[in-house]
Amino acid sequence: MSVRKRTWENRDGSQGEAWIVNYTDQGGTRRMKSFELKRDADAFHATVNVDVRRGLHVPDSQSITAAEAARLWLESSALLERTTRVQYQQHANLHITPLLGAVKLSQLTVPMVRAFEDKLAKDRSPAMVRKVLTSLGSILADAQERGLVAQNVVSSLRRNRKKRRGQGAEQRAQGKLEIGIDIPTPDEIRRIIPRLTVHRPTILTAIFAGLRASELRGQGWPDIDLKRAAIRVRQRTDRYGETGPVKSLAGNRSVPVPLPLANALREWKLACPKNAPALAFPNADGSPASWKDIVEKGFHLAEIAAGVVDAEGKAKYRGLHALRHFYASWCLNRKEDGGLGLPLNNVKERMGHASIQITADLYGHLFPPKDDDEEFAAAAQALWR
Repeated sequence: MSVRKRTWENRDGSQGEAWIVNYTDQGGTRRMKSFELKRDADAFHATVNVDVRRGLHVPDSQSITAAEAARLWLESSALLERTTRVQYQQHANLHITPLLGAVKLSQLTVPMVRAFEDKLAKDRSPAMVRKVLTSLGSILADAQERGLVAQNVVSSLRRNRKKRRGQGAEQRAQGKLEIGIDIPTPDEIRRIIPRLTVHRPTILTAIFAGLRASELRGQGWPDIDLKRAAIRVRQRTDRYGETGPVKSLAGNRSVPVPLPLANALREWKLACPKNAPALAFPNADGSPASWKDIVEKGFHLAEIAAGVVDAEGKAKYRGLHALRHFYASWCLNRKEDGGLGLPLNNVKERMGHASIQITADLYGHLFPPKDDDEEFAAAAQALWR
């Protein structure tokens, strides 16, 4: 394995040159690759040397394109639920393939992925950019398992980014959910509740039980115990009306509900359409209620009627997840502030999070400060004497 300079004379008499890397791959085949710059040839030489030793090297002639890798990845996701598959197809077909589809995986580099991220950011939201990069990383991970590429450059990009950013408290604080911006305030909730009309029981359950939108749409009466005032969450209905089990083991949970909500659900059970297949929050015809109807005809109209609006007079909070965030904050708030004062682990179980780290990352900063209460002052005074 070597790096050498090759020169030649062009037809016009000018001098041409390139840097050549000669090597033998793990299968014993002699290969050659040329570069304009010596530093690129040296970098490839160092990388291919390691990859050949590990048996991971894939030469350009045998590498597939990003579009082909995306197709294989989508085929492998056939057993996932429909909503997830459609989202993956959109990421691949609308974002990844148009910009990177013709690039061979062996030629994909960290700078190339960074340039791809920058292009996405010009006309896509930050949330969409993150999702598309996650899908690209999954495509490359799938290709790695198939032996079609040596490294996942998306993972390398993220590792480099973490090293640059560090783990300081200031960095961790960025992007945290804020009361009054991402999470309704208790006063806003108090104003919204009397204004609820359409889908009132559904939205009350979102406020006081913290269920996800898909869990609300799939919730059945057999899993609502009005005597014990508890809701068992074990199924969900996606946007296509397909009902199935919750996505994770942690999502299968029992959530206690306050007495006012239990009473509201008891009244709703008497008025609930009887043609529904045991659904607790169906449409008038018994079919699962659509997310759009619940949000736009129920939540948004109640917000506007209650004056919970943005500068343009539109509903301030756009989706039901804001109510799920409110429920988490209500669970964490001190009892003297109108909350439940629950420890983080209890909140994790009620929210159906897979790990307590997820709960801490999302809501840990909402714990009320302890350095300004009377108990702290009294304890300090006792030590000061």
